[in-house]
Amino acid sequence: MKNLLETIINEKKTQELAHLNAINIVDSLFSDLYDREKDILSRRFGLQGQKGETLEKIGGSHQLTRERVRQIEGASIKKINKLEKLENEISTLKEVVRNLLTDHGGLISRDYLLDILAVICLEIDDESSATGKSIANSELDHNRQVYRNHFNFLLSRIMGDDLELVNNSERFHPSFKNKNQDISSLDELADDLLKKVDGLKKTFTTEELLTLLKNLETYNKYQFAEKSQSGADIAGVFKSKVFADKAEIINNNKILYSLIKAIKNLEQNKYGEWGLDHWPEIKPKTVNDKIYLILKHTQQPLHFTEIAKKINEMKFDHKIANAATVHNELILDNRYILVGRGTYGLKKW
Repeated sequence: MKNLLETIINEKKTQELAHLNAINIVDSLFSDLYDREKDILSRRFGLQGQKGETLEKIGGSHQLTRERVRQIEGASIKKINKLEKLENEISTLKEVVRNLLTDHGGLISRDYLLDILAVICLEIDDESSATGKSIANSELDHNRQVYRNHFNFLLSRIMGDDLELVNNSERFHPSFKNKNQDISSLDELADDLLKKVDGLKKTFTTEELLTLLKNLETYNKYQFAEKSQSGADIAGVFKSKVFADKAEIINNNKILYSLIKAIKNLEQNKYGEWGLDHWPEIKPKTVNDKIYLILKHTQQPLHFTEIAKKINEMKFDHKIANAATVHNELILDNRYILVGRGTYGLKKW
């Protein structure tokens, strides 16, 4: 059977794309609920784009105990799952998610899958908009989060008979897979990759990491090469700025790329490099860690004020780098060398 997602995206089948609109699906399903039930589900799952609220907070608004809110939440979801129109409302979404899981090796991290689906809906909105007005990044981010939360509600609470959330894995971030699907081969490949990365003690570009994966014995053992050759061409989806890597790389390596996105102890830094999540080059925690990364990737000496500015522009975290603090770190650490008035480079250069 031809991949539905590839067909409706590349052939611009707007009507079918519209059936993927999670907001429309949820609104239709919620039309059979009472106002209080709608409000509780909306707030619990952040359907307005905010974080999901606690049972206590929602209970306070409705003068209900947290246990009563939990009961209403559960009863409302059961009511939705018994609706006669349910299958018709979610049939397109179910097939698209099934296609995506198949093309990505059977396992996709929840965040990655929600981003793919949200980007598709944002593209629909953009194409159907007749205003021609540009949308601010903050509004785009909000809209994307709204879609993500709607899809998360549908996948985790309404499609439970078809999907399984892998939520307590030591190896993977929370991820979706088809019910009863064996992912032991992916687990073994992830273990081998982590051991290899840890042993080499260096960061990798995405291309280098994919090559490393393809050279592992496990990759050949489970014939991932043959599996990777099939799959939909949905490069257009991955061209969104939401995805950090080149669309062609993602589209041509769906199984392996999905795997590295799902592995819990493997992360990508602000420069697109991969490594273990506790490495300072992946998650810089101190000002010194950030200085090193800035100089390493700028590849030229910089004045300490310029280093501080670049640290703040990169937004490694919510902390603001002070120029004086940066200067002190440069003076105290022998990895850096003064090459001019206030200007420092890496000593290894």
